Amino acid sequence: MKKRINRTLRVSKYVIYKETLVDYKEHFWSFLGSFFGIGCIGFIQSHYLLQEENIFLIGSFGASSVLIYGAIQSPLAQPRTLIGGHFISALVGVTIYKLVPDILWVSAPLAVALSIVLMQYTKTLHPPGGATALIAVTSTGKIPDLGYWYAISPVLSGCIILLSVALLFNNITPNRSYPTHGRFKRLLRKKHLHKMKN
Repeated sequence: MKKRINRTLRVSKYVIYKETLVDYKEHFWSFLGSFFGIGCIGFIQSHYLLQEENIFLIGSFGASSVLIYGAIQSPLAQPRTLIGGHFISALVGVTIYKLVPDILWVSAPLAVALSIVLMQYTKTLHPPGGATALIAVTSTGKIPDLGYWYAISPVLSGCIILLSVALLFNNITPNRSYPTHGRFKRLLRKKHLHKMKN
């Protein structure tokens, strides 16, 4: 029993320490990537789009930036989930808005819940996608006027910009690799085998 408690304490210390470890280089690249990703979208909206024409910078891109620049090894941050999750959720949000436009207490939860299920079904679960669906249902003005075009621009085009910047900034140093593919799994397996030998 004492051995088990000591092992649990050791594992807990390791997990807590690793989770709170400050890696300034990682923070630097996360900052730069998110700054340039969101900055590119904001720049396009400010300088190239007429105010009447389009809204290009939506709130859910901020949440996506946390994942694709700050948690690049997460399955929720991979390109498939980024693009697929947002796109599916945008389509769901617009559809629900068209079917139930005036009953917010029905349309908002229905859009989010349905987008979650479809993301799970298509293996494109990306938490900010729920916000993308909610934005389609709750926004006033320009976004409802876009209709299904909302899924193309700002959603899909914005995701492609964020992804392009992520591919650049998340692969500049040898310590960062994005998308992870099987590299992360191989690394975990190698660490596990190394621990078992020791």
